[in-house]
Amino acid sequence: METASSGSAILLADPITDRDHAIGPATAPITIVEYGDYECPTCLNAVPVVKEVQQILRDRLRFVFRHFPRSSIHPHASAAAEAAEAAGEQGKFWEMHQALFKHQKELGTVDLSHLALTLGLELYKFESSRTQEKHRQRISTDFNGGVRSGVLKTPTFFINGRKYDGANTAEGILAAAEGAGN
Repeated sequence: METASSGSAILLADPITDRDHAIGPATAPITIVEYGDYECPTCLNAVPVVKEVQQILRDRLRFVFRHFPRSSIHPHASAAAEAAEAAGEQGKFWEMHQALFKHQKELGTVDLSHLALTLGLELYKFESSRTQEKHRQRISTDFNGGVRSGVLKTPTFFINGRKYDGANTAEGILAAAEGAGN
């Protein structure tokens, strides 16, 4: 693997596929992949940054979120990722994604079923889906892909397949994205 210290960029190990959670056209000239953790305060701080980047780049951007729960320091991150996947089965991944970040400080006490109900999810289907092995496998696949890509912390962004090591600001990400999209 190439390293940033050798003057080369660290590359995204796993290509983006239809199984990824993505917003924006697949043909967009700029793709940003975030490896994130729903209990990570820095990931929460990145939410408005990503939103601003999306608003500025619009159809020129495809944004992909991949799970990287750091369960050793964030004990509720894996359950939150499972809830997002279960919501995704009902077409509400992004709504649950936003709700989990909105309630991040209460992930230890928030009733994920109540959160699902507020999003209009069918509760029995959500509950029976939430702990299925297929979701754990998907989260594990995301996590392992992150490890192979050199992810050490969350959030970690890749812009057009190259690890972004700048500041997690809209200005920094936009400058890197604009450079990558040309």
